[in-house]
Amino acid sequence: MHKAGFVNIVGNPNVGKSTLMNLLVGERISIATFKAQTTRHRIMGILNTEEMQIVFSDTPGVLKPSSKLQEQMLQFSESALQDADVLLYVTDMVETPDKNQDFLDHVARMQCPVMVLVNKIDLSNQEALEKKVEEWHHALPQAEIMPISALNKFGVDRVLARIKELLPESPAYFDKDQWTDKPARFFVTEIIREKILLYYNKEIPYSVEVVVESFKETDRNIHINAVIYVERDSQKGIIIGHKGVALKRMSTEARRSLERFFGKSIYLETFVKVNKDWRNSDRAMRIYGYQQD
Repeated sequence: MHKAGFVNIVGNPNVGKSTLMNLLVGERISIATFKAQTTRHRIMGILNTEEMQIVFSDTPGVLKPSSKLQEQMLQFSESALQDADVLLYVTDMVETPDKNQDFLDHVARMQCPVMVLVNKIDLSNQEALEKKVEEWHHALPQAEIMPISALNKFGVDRVLARIKELLPESPAYFDKDQWTDKPARFFVTEIIREKILLYYNKEIPYSVEVVVESFKETDRNIHINAVIYVERDSQKGIIIGHKGVALKRMSTEARRSLERFFGKSIYLETFVKVNKDWRNSDRAMRIYGYQQD
């Protein structure tokens, strides 16, 4: 008997979805920072054993869109409700079930098994946890409620064991040596964007898109040229910094992370260009891979 299926991870921003995804897959494929709206695409990570294949899918945080970019991000999250064999709805000790009621109503109507994972329980106490679990039992009576702490890896093994029990019998969907559906260039853009999220404040990280223009790989090293797009000239100046210091620091940290990720020496060149108001441009959404023609 062989099992296989899609386990889709949804929830609001800043509840730890990407950290959980990386723990479940065992690979660092989904960037996780302390800032909201970190994940912009739907990212698949594939866990293979001899008996099963679990296709995990991390999605952008659910939020009311205020730009074309956020509209596309919401569509990625909603698409995860359509093909899930098991749905993981990640929340935390602060969030209340009514935060995105429309989305939650869709979750309540799903026919597949739903697990509500209450994350960050290390920041609370038993009394508050019991109250939070009761809130979610009331909001989603059909769901299993499981307290976890992704940061401390508490409860994650129990979640994975339960997923394996719920997975349907099926042949594998992907080759057994495949661990994600994304190409190498995608993870270059994600790692660079992660460093921008960590090193720049306020609106800058959310106004940035990264495009890999050149990716040349040999047995020992990889040469990468990447362009960082911003929306305004003033943002370009901030990204570059005085005498290029800020861009150099960020690029150095990105290169180090890329070397750990690929296991090779990395030669990284980064450039900064302006694409005015790209987050509200249909053309930019297509060019940057958020929507199809």
